Amino acid sequence: MMAAGTGEQAHGGRAPVQAIIRLGGMLRAGSDRTVVALYTITFLLVGFGLIMVLSASSITSYLADEGFFGGFWRQMIFAIVGIPLMLAAAAMPLGFWKRFAWPLLGLGIALQLLVFTPLGVEVYGNRNWLQIGSFTAQPSEALKLALVVWVGTVLQRKEPLLGQMRHELIPVVIPGAIIALGVVLLGRDLGTVLIMAAIVFGAMFFGGLSWKTLGVTALGGALAVAFFVISSPNRMQRLLSHAGGTNDYSGIDWQATHGLWALAGGGLFGVGLGNSKAKWSWLPAADNDYIFAIIGEELGLIGALLVIALFVVLTVVMLKLITRARDRFGRAVVGGILVWIVGQAFVNIGVVVGVLPVLGVPLPLISSGGTALIACLIAIGVVISIARDTAKYEEEIATR
Repeated sequence: MMAAGTGEQAHGGRAPVQAIIRLGGMLRAGSDRTVVALYTITFLLVGFGLIMVLSASSITSYLADEGFFGGFWRQMIFAIVGIPLMLAAAAMPLGFWKRFAWPLLGLGIALQLLVFTPLGVEVYGNRNWLQIGSFTAQPSEALKLALVVWVGTVLQRKEPLLGQMRHELIPVVIPGAIIALGVVLLGRDLGTVLIMAAIVFGAMFFGGLSWKTLGVTALGGALAVAFFVISSPNRMQRLLSHAGGTNDYSGIDWQATHGLWALAGGGLFGVGLGNSKAKWSWLPAADNDYIFAIIGEELGLIGALLVIALFVVLTVVMLKLITRARDRFGRAVVGGILVWIVGQAFVNIGVVVGVLPVLGVPLPLISSGGTALIACLIAIGVVISIARDTAKYEEEIATR
């Protein structure tokens, strides 16, 4: 009996330790799967995007005397630059992002202000680009990343004061977000401003701010958007055209109409990779804002649904990470980046399928555009950095 009792006691002493070890292994495995999933989805989207940019940009590149591969090689170079930057961002400790959040925001605003110098150029009526020789860049993409990291840092530092509206609004919304969004709005790029506003709101929501503060912020944002739409004849015309279904084929609805025709022409299985008719100068921005139309035309409903499925999976992975993040900073930053990448993707798709009016935002990780691609890749790197921190935190808990 004594031996049996001793054996049971010994076994009972080992059981909790073994259970903790198994639990720790499962938690680490879960975090490892999160990191692997983030890398896998990102590489799939970027690789798929390169293929579609090659197809969608071939004609416009040839007409611009760049050969059929001009747009593709340019996008490939940006991917080659962006992927190591993503890996570097993923390797950074969270302390780095928290420490440099304010300088990064200041740098992002400073770069955005450069568009109002001789270095700035206007594209499609928006002054949101810098050009140095043949190199062009969109500083608002870098500002998106700086803004979401800054919001997460501020919410983390003010955590003891959260719950009081003035501390939740200052300085996150007033004056921080207003200044950052305002310098972009000065260039008349309302589409980018809407995405940036959604990023801030997403970071605030997932950062756990009160419903009262979120409601006031949403109402203020809606009133501001209404004002800027009503005060712009061009925006009002686009909105009314979309709402009334006027189909001004030869004017303002040209792009939207040809985008829908391209989607409809693809059917279930598409006309085949490279066989798009719309990209033959019929569809403006075929390799950028309207690349989803080319995807639907060449790869059909199957290809379009595959893209949507990848963004849905990315959403699920990020939401799971938000629930497990160590602190408010992690939840806010991952939430803001989720709204940025996935939210912008579905806005872009909504525009192409005719659910939303034309806003001029690209499809993240897929559309051509070097600054946007690099910024999104670095943002994914920040998310992976938070996933790694979560894994370390879970391991610490499991071994206590």
